[in-house]
Amino acid sequence: MDIGKLLITVGVVTVIAGIVITYMPNFFGWFGKLPLDINIQTEHTRVFIPITSMLVISLILNLLMRLFNR
Repeated sequence: MDIGKLLITVGVVTVIAGIVITYMPNFFGWFGKLPLDINIQTEHTRVFIPITSMLVISLILNLLMRLFNR
């Protein structure tokens, strides 16, 4: 793939993500609140491991990549 096309694609995806996050902040409200997402808080420490959320995002990105590569 040409590096120019890759940079344009990454730029367009970044702009779209910025618009979604700016104008629809609750669109990603589910992130980190799915089952198996680990959130441990103590008085001085916070550990957040979004296992299920990352699996969902990986699945969506994988499906999009397969769709656009055909």
